[in-house]
Amino acid sequence: MVRAGLTVARLTEAAAVMADEVGLDKVTASALARHFGVKDASLYSHVKNLRELRVRIALLASEEMTERIAEAVAGRAGKGALVAFADAYRDYALAHPGRYAATQLQLAPEEVGDSVGFRRSVELTYGMLRAYGLAEPDLTDAGRLLRSAFHGYIHLELSGGFGHSRPVRESWSRSLDALHVLLENWPSGQEGE
Repeated sequence: MVRAGLTVARLTEAAAVMADEVGLDKVTASALARHFGVKDASLYSHVKNLRELRVRIALLASEEMTERIAEAVAGRAGKGALVAFADAYRDYALAHPGRYAATQLQLAPEEVGDSVGFRRSVELTYGMLRAYGLAEPDLTDAGRLLRSAFHGYIHLELSGGFGHSRPVRESWSRSLDALHVLLENWPSGQEGE
């Protein structure tokens, strides 16, 4: 590749593509430098270290994923919103496994900064859950349940963990039916009971 024109944005995009192709853990400064035909040191005038590069992939992926989810849920509520949200989430993760892996990194508030992707993701999740009549602390609890269910399912799917002959998509759809019923019948109770 051409050496000129390295920017943080180009490095981040190339690293995100590489993560999708070979896995986030295999994105290294050396591999990225080879991709651009430069020495490793050339990258460090644009990014501080590998952690910063992975954080940038996470922020990029979060914004991309959140945009897809927002488009999918627009104008929907209840089960329609839940299914659209979940399908957009899963479709993104399956199409971009390395980027998706980056969204699972634990980021410090200073690393997230003013990025809108993570904040908007929470807003979309809570907006969808409010249509089920949930309020805090149930919003947080239900949001954590959905994230765990989606992530666990996708992780197993990406790693080939579903060996049964039943189509994975059909099980996904039935799981969303069950989550919808659960959300409609969210248990009421006082905190600490």
